[in-house]
Amino acid sequence: MNAFSTLDAQPRRNLQILFVTGLLFWSSLASLLPTLPLYIGDLGGTPQQIGIVMGSFAIGLLLMRPWLAQLADQRSRKIVLLIALGAVAIAPLGYLVVKSLWLLMLIRAVHGISIAAYSSGYTTLVADIAPAKNRGEIIGYMSLVNPIGMALGPALGGYLQTGIGYTALFLLSAGLGMLGILCACLVSQPQNTLAKSQTDNRFWQLLGTPKIRTLAIVLLLIGLAFGTLSTFVPLYIKSLGVDFNVGLFYTAAAIASFLVRIPAGKASDRYGRGLFITLSLIFYTASMLLLWLANSPTAFLIAGLVEGLGGGILIPMIATVVADRTLPQERGRMFGLCMVGFDVGIAIAGPVLGAIAQQVGYRQLFGFAASLAAIAIVVFCTQSSKDISHSIRYALGKGKDVYALR
Repeated sequence: MNAFSTLDAQPRRNLQILFVTGLLFWSSLASLLPTLPLYIGDLGGTPQQIGIVMGSFAIGLLLMRPWLAQLADQRSRKIVLLIALGAVAIAPLGYLVVKSLWLLMLIRAVHGISIAAYSSGYTTLVADIAPAKNRGEIIGYMSLVNPIGMALGPALGGYLQTGIGYTALFLLSAGLGMLGILCACLVSQPQNTLAKSQTDNRFWQLLGTPKIRTLAIVLLLIGLAFGTLSTFVPLYIKSLGVDFNVGLFYTAAAIASFLVRIPAGKASDRYGRGLFITLSLIFYTASMLLLWLANSPTAFLIAGLVEGLGGGILIPMIATVVADRTLPQERGRMFGLCMVGFDVGIAIAGPVLGAIAQQVGYRQLFGFAASLAAIAIVVFCTQSSKDISHSIRYALGKGKDVYALR
């Protein structure tokens, strides 16, 4: 915790409140991970329909990402964070009362707004507060809310769904979001982090800039793999008849993600971010291959652990790279744009791969996801800097980030 001891009292207090807020957010969202696909199936949904409903999450992401990213830069990171928590508090109540698959798609899209708002609000607030010399370490600590929430949420959600039923599950998820709103109201935003201009018509054109483009492509490929995992792992395990609580897969991933974030973030301050992004993509590829071959509870646990290593490094490290490469006044937009790739990947994975699953089965989807993650390695190692030579050096930790602000 050396990085936190160097901070003044107010920034340290803000980070402490933000940590609790983020923990409540992820616990609410993750409580539905192992259960919502099963709920849709219990309502009569086919694999393709389950994929369409789950994939509708990304509709809210894609539609609201540009506006929320600009709102974070031009008005308030805090307001955007409150929008995120409002979405995770309201959506579970919608699941509770809605039975139509079409209306579930609408509720799922509203739920998707939460991630778009959270990444533009929480992540940029942390980056604003963290000093550049310790940015990787502090973002690593603050990103622990994800694996802790991903460990607690599915365990609580699975327990309530099995022991009491879906009503208790959805009420828990909504309640956690409401507590998060109360915490977020106590956060104060650092000064001088908002853009002077109130409009930016070049928002989408910024996606083509070299410092963002490759990161967005990598996240697109990994978003496809992650969308496959989050939508179809519960159904895949059920189809195999393996005696395994799917919540344990997410718990294993969360534990690995928890253990790797702080050392990776701290080491990246010293050795550079590129090496750790490469390692995260290798872990993602390996986890998809393990899922493709899995036939036993042990195999699924190992796959979850390896996926957790990849996920625990990738998003925090890319958030740190974006913070390194941008001014505070543009940070929300740039990070929002970078995450568009991940949004599109998740959006495509559910409906498109759900249709493919009906033809080839769930197992082959994970072989396809492994190939996508492998392509992401090639893209990052050859396109992450101004040319192939600099890209390879940066991706292997042998060269500096030429796009980072000095």
